[in-house]
Amino acid sequence: MGIDAITQLDYVILLCHDIRAMREFYLNTMRFPLDEDHGDWMKFRVGSRFLTLRPRGQWHGWHDGESPQGSASVQLAFCVDYDEVDTCHEELTARGVDIIDPPRDQEFGHRTLFFRDPDGNVLEIYAEL
Repeated sequence: MGIDAITQLDYVILLCHDIRAMREFYLNTMRFPLDEDHGDWMKFRVGSRFLTLRPRGQWHGWHDGESPQGSASVQLAFCVDYDEVDTCHEELTARGVDIIDPPRDQEFGHRTLFFRDPDGNVLEIYAEL
């Protein structure tokens, strides 16, 4: 079946400029359980999937290239119940996270909260309306 045999996304790898700051953020700010830690490669459990961090740059014989300063490389969206969007906002604000766009109901049917991780990636916590 080849490509048609793919039925799910198992994990996402974030290429990091500052692996230590990213580890701290996803472990202590987002509170994702650390599943594996190999120093320059770590894997966090997010529900039934994984979020993996590794340094940007030379990796297994190829180079990732640089990301433009100040621009996000990826946007990650995490789904929660409606009331949890506001609770997450309160917790993130208390932990000093810079909020891009506070909780609000969007015309496309989501309640959203947007913020950035230490590498500048955009993170979204949302709920279906």
